[in-house]
This record gives sequence, structure tokens and C-alpha cells, in this order.
Amino acid sequence: MRKIAVVTPISHLKGIFELLLTKGKVFLYETTPKASVRKLLLNHSIDTIVCNPNQQTYKIDKALLEGTKVKTINSCSTGLNHIDLDYCKENNIEIQCHKNDYILINQLPSTSELAFGLMLSLLRNIPNCNKHVSNYHWDYTQFMGRQVKDLKVGIIGYGRLGKMMEGYCKAFGAETFIYDPYVTITKDIIRGKAYIPQTSLELMFKECDVISLHVHVTDETKYMISKDLLGLTQKDLYIINTSRGEIVNETDIVDALNTGKLTGYGTDVIENEFDDLTKSPIIKAMNEGKNIIVTPHIGGMTIEGQTKAYKWSIDKL
Repeated sequence: MRKIAVVTPISHLKGIFELLLTKGKVFLYETTPKASVRKLLLNHSIDTIVCNPNQQTYKIDKALLEGTKVKTINSCSTGLNHIDLDYCKENNIEIQCHKNDYILINQLPSTSELAFGLMLSLLRNIPNCNKHVSNYHWDYTQFMGRQVKDLKVGIIGYGRLGKMMEGYCKAFGAETFIYDPYVTITKDIIRGKAYIPQTSLELMFKECDVISLHVHVTDETKYMISKDLLGLTQKDLYIINTSRGEIVNETDIVDALNTGKLTGYGTDVIENEFDDLTKSPIIKAMNEGKNIIVTPHIGGMTIEGQTKAYKWSIDKL
């Protein structure tokens, strides 16, 4: 019988714990610190870990796994930067995730919906408006925003989530620009659509009002958004990041906000999610009044999306 350690919250999802019980003996360590989890892995001879990066405050690495009997890590996610993949490969630990589960992930628009929501929130100053009214003020003149219709929106990464984001933007009347060197965009004969040709990153930063990031972290994409591209902006620019914090140079993002090269930054991710949050330059700048919205990695965190994803994930065990 499998011995399964669950190191991510699942109690809020109806039926998921019961489904796990059909796969083995389950130990719930939903919010347990890393050092305590390691002791539990050793004491109970755990062979399987079920995880998710969104609520995880530590990395699953050698410090956690060495000397344990863990042979399978089941992550209910597409991204895997919360796991030391090299260590797992060297120690024959199987990694299960949703990266190639295309039938499933094409049914999960939650992260793209959040990206669009962050864009609207920045463009219409929604968080600041709410604070204004909570203090019993009623003056719209401080909060003149932008409408989506006719804005130029750049989509970096034209995979599943990028395509969904583009669809939302077009539905609101925006003009979209695409950058993804690994995708060829051709006319959709069946639906009679002709997509905008791809553009360069440089042109995107010169022309667009909003840029939304939808890429995985790789050596190529890490810190791809930095002062060189940010320095090209010629108009008010908002950046939306629901990918990973490491896609941008966060110090350069703050500098661009300070110099006016960037008007707003909406993000669901920061680089040091597994570290001391007080060290985050993004959160610090937000608390200092910069036009930043940060959500705590809630992109895929909807009841519908998580229930469907966990059921699919558990079926792999």
C-alpha cells in the first residue's frame, strides 16, 4: 500500500481526500513546515508526495528528500520550479505533473481569466478605488482609467493560456500582438480567422499598451523582461505576469515604475515565493504605493479547476 504525504491544502476540495484514500494511506501535512515534513517522511516511510506550488513555502529538494523512501512526487501543476528536478532524476524519483496532459489543461482557463482580471484591475484602478470608498470618499476624478477596446495588447507566449488571453482581449475589442518563436500562426480556415502576424519583443515594447506573459521558466525566458526592453517603451505600459516571477527582473520592474517607463505591474507570482516575502522588491514597492497588484499565486486556484486537476492527478497514482 502506498504511503502518501499531502503537502498542499486539499481539504477545501470536495471528494479529493476520499479519492486519495483509494490509492493508499494518506498523511495530511497541508501547512506543515519543511523541517517537520522531513521528519514525518522519515518516520512514516512515505513513498509518495502530493504537492502543488501555489501554497508551498519551500522547495522539494535534497534537504527534504535525502534518506527518505520517496519514489514518486505527484504535482498538481504544469510548472515544476518548486521541485529540484536534477536531484530527483539522479535518485530515480518519478515526477508526475500536468505539463503534457493536454486534454485536461485545455479545460482549465482559470489562469488566463486571472490575467485578464489583473489587466482590468490595473487599467481601471479597481483596488485603489475600493480603498478610496472604504475611507468614505467619492471622487472619480482621481481614478480615470483606460478602456480595453482599441488598446494594443502584446501576448508573450502563444500556448494554451496565451491563446485564451488573446481571445478575451479580442472579445473586448483590443488589437493583439503575438510573440512566440516556437509557434507558427496561420489562418484558421475552419473558423475563418486570420491571426495577427508575430512581432518582435522590441516592437511589442514600443507599440503596446499592455503586455501579458504566458511562458514557462527556462534558461531562455529567465529575466527576459529587463531594463533593455523596458527602456524601449514610448507610452503608458502595463505588464501582467501570471507565469513565474523569474520571467522578469523584478528590480528593473520597480526601477521602470519609478522612472515612468512602466505605468503598472499586475502579477500572480514573485521570484522568491519560497523565501522570506519581506525580501521581495515587488511587494515592498507595492507597499510603498507603486501601481502594483500582487495576488498569492491564485492563477489556477478555482474550485472547478482544482477539483478537476486533482482528480486527474490522483488517477496517475
